[in-house]
Amino acid sequence: MAPTPDVEHGEPVLRSIADCVEIAPGVMMPRLGVGTSHVVGTLEVEHALDAALGLGYRLIDTAAAYGNEAEIGVVLERSGVPRDELFVTSKVWPSDQGYQRTLRAFEKSRDRLGLDYLDLYLIHWPEPSLAAETWQAFEELRARGELRAIGVSNYMVSDFERLWPTATVPPAIDQIEFHPYLQRPSLVEYCRDHRVVVQAWSPLMRGRVSSIPQLAEIGRRHSKTAAQVTIRWILQKGIITIPKSTHPERLQENADVFDFTLAGDEMAAIDALDRRQHES
Repeated sequence: MAPTPDVEHGEPVLRSIADCVEIAPGVMMPRLGVGTSHVVGTLEVEHALDAALGLGYRLIDTAAAYGNEAEIGVVLERSGVPRDELFVTSKVWPSDQGYQRTLRAFEKSRDRLGLDYLDLYLIHWPEPSLAAETWQAFEELRARGELRAIGVSNYMVSDFERLWPTATVPPAIDQIEFHPYLQRPSLVEYCRDHRVVVQAWSPLMRGRVSSIPQLAEIGRRHSKTAAQVTIRWILQKGIITIPKSTHPERLQENADVFDFTLAGDEMAAIDALDRRQHES
């Protein structure tokens, strides 16, 4: 994936779905991707990913626990998209963590995806007693060139504090639940202070953002939907996001967020919606 400038004057560059951010030395990650949690079955995976790739999505997020890596691998292989244009993420589940188990789990994920390497591999959920040896396996796989970047998911500050003493390579990413009702400002600030890029999962609150009046009102000003306003808000905050959909029209809608900009007061109005409320 060719590097592109990711910031100008301290603000994220938001020109198109091809916009990237550098998450590790020389590793450029798209700012907007597609999530595949609960996208299961050959036809559903094919339908969603064929549409996503056709619309220009290049960041594909999966996990061993999603049970769809093999189907995703088939779609990627026949898509005709060059491997160096794709950015593929997977994750290791807690029961597969630990040094040897992690190495085996990675090999299985890579084989199912049919890839020589993964762009990013994440610890799916913290397993404190196994964090050090799991991270050792991650660093080894990265040193071998089988992973381009390594990171974590659902890590809180306490999880990072346990990891730092044994980590030689810092996590590139913390993938967390993040949306208008759950903004976690202290965790986001901590990650930024430690140069960990934040990535949002469940950004659209399983579709519930469409029922938030403030988002709908902001959307009307820009002729956009509440979902588009939410995605744009996340991107303008410098956070990567992976909204999920299996519907081509929704995938198109989610990608159509690069022709407007939220003003400072609009960003602040969405910031004020935080309820510390989980959706899952």
